[in-house]
Amino acid sequence: MAEHEHPSELQYIKVGIVLAIITIAEVAVFYVPPLAPLLTWLLIPMMVLKFALVALWFMHLRFDNKLFRRLFMTGIFFALGVYTVVIVTLVTKTSNF
Repeated sequence: MAEHEHPSELQYIKVGIVLAIITIAEVAVFYVPPLAPLLTWLLIPMMVLKFALVALWFMHLRFDNKLFRRLFMTGIFFALGVYTVVIVTLVTKTSNF
């Protein structure tokens, strides 16, 4: 297995800044009342992006075997699937009343 060059501290700082900006956007979206009906659908992509950035950069999955990346991505897709089923179930139950 070939060695890879680790990212520089500046690259980690840039990724950290991007993560902070996404977090600020998530909080801002939560506090904007007209966006309330879209809240879930706006926050999920931001959550997936943050998950991917953390996994790829801070967990070094960019440099590891592709199998590890696939396992992590499978996990996030399963989590999104379960979350979607729960949300749909709750919306269906509350709309029947």
